[in-house]
Amino acid sequence: MRTTLIDVNDLEAIAIGAALYGTGGGGDPHIGKLLAQRAVRQHGPTRLITLDELDDEQLIISVAMIGAPAVMLERLAETGPLITALRVLEEKLGRRAAALFSVEVGGLNSVIPFSVATQLKLPLVDGDTMGRAFPQLDMTLANLQGISATPLALADEKGNHLLMHAIDNPHLEKFARSITMDMGGSCYSAMYSMTVAQAKTCLVQGSISMTQRAGQALFAARANHLDPVSELLRVTHGHCLFKGKVIDLQRQIDGRLSKGEATIAGLDEHAERRASLLYQNEFLMARSGDKVLASTPDLICVVDLETGEPITAEQVRYGLRVAVLGLPCVPQWRSSAALQLVGPRAFGYDADYRPVEQLTQESL
Repeated sequence: MRTTLIDVNDLEAIAIGAALYGTGGGGDPHIGKLLAQRAVRQHGPTRLITLDELDDEQLIISVAMIGAPAVMLERLAETGPLITALRVLEEKLGRRAAALFSVEVGGLNSVIPFSVATQLKLPLVDGDTMGRAFPQLDMTLANLQGISATPLALADEKGNHLLMHAIDNPHLEKFARSITMDMGGSCYSAMYSMTVAQAKTCLVQGSISMTQRAGQALFAARANHLDPVSELLRVTHGHCLFKGKVIDLQRQIDGRLSKGEATIAGLDEHAERRASLLYQNEFLMARSGDKVLASTPDLICVVDLETGEPITAEQVRYGLRVAVLGLPCVPQWRSSAALQLVGPRAFGYDADYRPVEQLTQESL
């Protein structure tokens, strides 16, 4: 059993780590960090707990923002609509949540729940349903365990709110995205209500602490004049896939997802080569010529070559000097059923999944 108190400084490290584990998507965690820090200053530190500190029959609920990351950059997050969505769902369920949790550990939704948990004096579980970020509500380990995201409550900053039921999580994803567009391209949600016993079958436990360690490693590297990219690789057990300069970028928003491709000209040991990064909110495929460097569900992360600062897909621009990192996903994502849900072919890429550590070893 372990309870950790998360203060303003801790949130700095968590937000940096969340940007890394967001694999380019999930929304900019800086926005959620500011919201959470304000809540901590007003209401005190957040209690980060393990599932073992709760009883198996107790209820936990995730709160999150939904929408295209590019839209969420323009519409600053608020705590009020998140609390509205949570209360609407609790009223439907007829019971209150004993704790909150993050649906994904990457991006904005890693830190958004801190603001609600702190204001409502609820603990936050150190865990999430992905171990990274994915672009769809049904792309969770909870879904693989047969746990429904519904009933789902949605709210906006104008005071509108509604409750949704769906026959399965893929249908929920479709309907929720349509409603999100009607709410201005982003909205607030409460979903994936489950017992602690259910959570033990599907949460990636310790994932919030994982983001904090990544952020702390980056801060320590800067303070001690160490190579930040090497330090990130050390604490994440990752691999450096490519180093280079962004020379071309294509992007579009199709109403649901931010999609695009970045082309990188190689530097240092990768000189005379090019790599391409394909993304749909998150970076999902890295290639160099005909060779796949890494693919979903492994994590493809882009960081500044000099500072190690994580770069989201929206922040990628011409001239940036970057390192592309490949991090192994949690083992649960490598099952056959999981790969049907989040493997390369699930996103329309004509490639079969191979673990990043195997691909990296072959290129040595």
